[in-house]
Amino acid sequence: MTPQIPAVLLELSDLLIRNGRPGVPEAERASELGISAMLLSVTAEIWDRQAHILVEENRAIRAILGQAGDDPDLHLTALQAENNRLRAALIEAHAAAEAAGDTGKEAAIWAELRASTERRKLASAPV
Repeated sequence: MTPQIPAVLLELSDLLIRNGRPGVPEAERASELGISAMLLSVTAEIWDRQAHILVEENRAIRAILGQAGDDPDLHLTALQAENNRLRAALIEAHAAAEAAGDTGKEAAIWAELRASTERRKLASAPV
C-alpha cells in the first residue's frame, strides 16, 4: 500500500496540530480539515482490507509461479514483504515467459495483474 498508513497518519497528525493553533485562516482550516477527513476515510478502508488483499495476491502469485506455501504471519509488514518478494519473482517469470514465447503464462500473469488492480480499488473510485 502506497503511501504507507503510518506516513499518512503522521501527516494527518501534523495537519490537526497545525489547524488547532489560533490564527489559521478559516478557508485554509476548512480545506485542510476536509482533506484530513478524506484521508482518514481512505485509510480506514485500506486498513480494513489490506491483509485480505495481500493474502489473496500472495496465493495467486504463488499459483502462477508454481510455488507452494502460505502466509503464516498475518502482520501487514510480513504480508507486504512476502508480496514484494513474490512480485519480484513474478517480474522475472514474466520476462522469461515473454522470451520463451509462453503466451499462456503471459496471459495468466496479465490476468493476475488486472485482478490485483481491481482488488485494490477504493470504494470511492470513479471507475
